[in-house]
Amino acid sequence: MAFLKTAFLAFLAAVGTTAPLLVNAEDESNLRVMFVNEFPDKVIDLYWENHELDKDHPDRRKLEARIGPRGGWHASETYFGHEFSYELDGKRHFVTPPPGNVNGEQFIMLSGETEGFRVRCEITVNSQQYMDYLDILVKPYWAPRAAARFLELVRSKYYDGVAFNRVVPKFLTQFGIGKDYFVRTKERELTIWDDFPLDVKFEPGYISFAGSGHDSRTTELFVVMPGTSSEQLEKFGENSWETPFAVIDGDVEKSALNKIYDGYGDMPPFAKGPDSAKIYDVDGYTTYLPKKFPKLDYVDRCYVVEEVGIEDESEL
Repeated sequence: MAFLKTAFLAFLAAVGTTAPLLVNAEDESNLRVMFVNEFPDKVIDLYWENHELDKDHPDRRKLEARIGPRGGWHASETYFGHEFSYELDGKRHFVTPPPGNVNGEQFIMLSGETEGFRVRCEITVNSQQYMDYLDILVKPYWAPRAAARFLELVRSKYYDGVAFNRVVPKFLTQFGIGKDYFVRTKERELTIWDDFPLDVKFEPGYISFAGSGHDSRTTELFVVMPGTSSEQLEKFGENSWETPFAVIDGDVEKSALNKIYDGYGDMPPFAKGPDSAKIYDVDGYTTYLPKKFPKLDYVDRCYVVEEVGIEDESEL
């Protein structure tokens, strides 16, 4: 399992490298493509389409890989312009991977016509007085690297117990620094490459990874808050790592997002709220947050809704 995760992350990113998201020229034909299946229980057969053969030729369509559910993947060494296909719910879908990034790699989520993958995060609200939840709809085609990484972290229970450490009304709510020191330190080193921008404009309730430069996304997320000004909405997305990959499902104005404690204000140097760097310290969750910011709200647990019952429910 460790090997599989390492290989999967190798296509999401290369640790310790910087590779600005640029499109290769079309004459650079070699292309490495990661195909990912995030369905909870569907196995996807991926086929290689050979258009040089007649439609009725037995080798016109050849099976390349059988990709398992819940983050199953296949890495294909192919070339620009080649077509693949797969069938979902009785309908065949055709995929021609676009040019890759500067590393000659492309990342594709095989999702058919699905609206998205639902994640529920059960959270404390009103300064830990009550329990509520956020329903998140992960959009597979907006930013597939981000979507796949988020689902992977949810399945590994990374977000269970994390603090909502930056809550600023009419701006954003940020979270994603893991509760366990050793886990958060390890995951912090696993940066993922930026996604290709699809000109999806930010709106209240949209979710993106936070970052600090090209190809810098790790585990921290931000959610755009209700009431955010049109000017600020235009600013979101100016940075290459700010790409929405999910949205709060339902009416964001009535969601639990507005009930998360916001009394500490923004982080330094903008205000005197929790300092992310200190949360990453070894005593971030054992001393710093409970002593300095006892009223913070937390994620209790997150899980992929349609996967409940597929695995042992006691593990959720």
